[in-house]
Amino acid sequence: MSSHRFGALLASFCLFTSSVFAQSPLKLIPIPREVHATGDLALLHGVRILCAAPCSAEDQFAADDLAMALQERGVQAASATGVSIELVRVGAHPEARFSDEMKAEGYMISASGGGLTVIGDSAAGVFYGAQTVKQLIEGDGARAVLHAANVRDWPAMKYRGLDDDLSRGPVTTLEFQKHLIRTLAAYKINLYSPYFEHTQQYASNPLMAPPGGSVTAEEARELVAYAKQYHIDVVPEQEAFGHLHHNLTWEQYQPLAETPHGAVLAPGQPESIALIKQMFTELAALYPGPFLHIGADETVDLGLGQTKADVDTRGLAPVYLDFLQRIVTELKPLNRRFLFWGDIAQDSPDLLKGLPQSFKDSTIAIAWVYSPEARGYDRFLTPFTNAGMETWVAPSVNNFRKVYPNNNYALANIQRFTADGQRLGSTGQLNTIWNDDGEGLFNQDWYGILFGAAAAWQKGESSIPDFENSYAQVFHGDMTGYLNEAQKEMMLAHAVLKDQAKQGDGSNSIFWLDPMSKDGQRIGAQVLPYVHDVRLHAERALTLIAQARAAAPAAPPVSTGPKTYDPADSYPSASTTLRETAAIDALELGARRMDLIGLKFQLSEEIAEGYQRAYAMQNTTDKKQRMSVSRELSDINGVNGRIQDFIDAYSLLRDLYEQAWYRSNRAYALRPVLEHYDYTVGIWEGRSDRVRSAQRQWSDNHTLPPAADLGIPPPAPAAK
Repeated sequence: MSSHRFGALLASFCLFTSSVFAQSPLKLIPIPREVHATGDLALLHGVRILCAAPCSAEDQFAADDLAMALQERGVQAASATGVSIELVRVGAHPEARFSDEMKAEGYMISASGGGLTVIGDSAAGVFYGAQTVKQLIEGDGARAVLHAANVRDWPAMKYRGLDDDLSRGPVTTLEFQKHLIRTLAAYKINLYSPYFEHTQQYASNPLMAPPGGSVTAEEARELVAYAKQYHIDVVPEQEAFGHLHHNLTWEQYQPLAETPHGAVLAPGQPESIALIKQMFTELAALYPGPFLHIGADETVDLGLGQTKADVDTRGLAPVYLDFLQRIVTELKPLNRRFLFWGDIAQDSPDLLKGLPQSFKDSTIAIAWVYSPEARGYDRFLTPFTNAGMETWVAPSVNNFRKVYPNNNYALANIQRFTADGQRLGSTGQLNTIWNDDGEGLFNQDWYGILFGAAAAWQKGESSIPDFENSYAQVFHGDMTGYLNEAQKEMMLAHAVLKDQAKQGDGSNSIFWLDPMSKDGQRIGAQVLPYVHDVRLHAERALTLIAQARAAAPAAPPVSTGPKTYDPADSYPSASTTLRETAAIDALELGARRMDLIGLKFQLSEEIAEGYQRAYAMQNTTDKKQRMSVSRELSDINGVNGRIQDFIDAYSLLRDLYEQAWYRSNRAYALRPVLEHYDYTVGIWEGRSDRVRSAQRQWSDNHTLPPAADLGIPPPAPAAK
């Protein structure tokens, strides 16, 4: 077909499709700097993906990655027919114009000639353009539609990373880490930082790493090589000052501990530096990127033990900064720049200004704050910027110690902190995941991770509403918007607990809290007026998840061959199978756990009230009242009794949690969490036995023991 005829046909086709499709704003994460939709193209005949000569190995990888993504979505490859997507370099596309700031990672997409042309000045730019193309395709198989657009785009921040806690319980499998790398790259993140306290294996110090719960040298090399293809640097963070408790519990390292079996290395011990040098020399060989992260945050033991006299004489800040300088000096032969957390040093702005220029040139200070700050974040950054030091910002997905991340806090924190960092010249963002109590599930964290990616790439303050309304379609392929609303319902549930009940948000501590314990009674009295709303939000989320699943087709419909388009046919609407289903399962688990937070306080109150009524009637001779006593006891401890409700709920969640764990993690560190479920079920099994004894006593002699003998508290006082 001649180009003239093809162009005429394309113009006719686009005119027709524009009248059929309701044009809506493109949903993209991150949102490009400039994007102009030009019309929709049906992919009935598949897609041709071309890599223009001279096609480098990196550009061919980008083309193959795009082809694989479309294949997974049932979009067939095409030869002579079909929509074309071509990847080219600027030199082969002379009319493309790239500004200096676009050259490193920027790209253009040009919609013309029946398809798209992706243009980059670098391999990274071509790759990121291809990632945007993935998002421009809506639907699966023969129903897929390409939202053609002209795009110019480049990042606001040079370094866009994720810090992943692999030391407080869950340690992800290498297979999942590869999935993680692919997904981070799809949203233009270019740095992945696994966080180690004791879970990287070191040949020089083999005692530290737990069997089955640590990363081998071979795994590290394989991950680095894999990530390189996706334009991601793997930057290990090995704590080199504090947070070393698991290492310092070994007897041979006790002389290096600031306090016995503490968490901080003693700066005054020469062997402390020797240990750090051993670990980082091995790390540098495994992870050949431009950075190494030395941690150095929360050195809470410093000055309480071996260094007390020095701290008392000189002050905490000089001792801390002196040791930080010694670490960097000793590691200088590794030829890296060293990242460190800024929480300790930020409190000594005058001392920072006096640090040697060589130290400032060798380091990057990472300010970390994990909550929304009404006053903004300048005060966490300016101590370093005023000292002439490069900075990054580190917000958080706010997953730590939560039944599901509190995205009210996460989005606000990520949005404002990243924007303030950009304004103050921060060159990077390192979004963070923390698993403080060992219960974190990575698949619950994607919402905050993707918004972090958007905020770091986009210039200025990223729009939270735009993200909230795009997430489910882009990440899950959910065309209904139900999963977007489910995320919002979880945020509302958190807000009720935080803002109304004044008992924190949906934390693991309140999930595990025994409502009949002393603390449980106190907190229950405060929470009870609000659990109805908490449960409605959680259950609305569960309903929306079910509706999203029901609306998605079971499998992508794949076109089996060429088809002549007939205007009399009804045009197929875009339809998509849900993607990233492990994250949907994890969202459901979070909603179920949130619902149980409310249910358990309701059930506990019903048990207390029911037993109070039964006890008050125990001396009756009236037959109906005696039947009422039996019914009250059965409602507490029968087949459908409240105690059984506790046992059923925690048992189900135990199984769902275990399934979710294995979607991303090794077996290591799962046992303590499952034991918590088993222990909690055991508490209620024990209560069942005690109430059953009371039921036998009632059957034998029509008396009941006091509620306190059974561990049943009195009902909560009526709300005023």
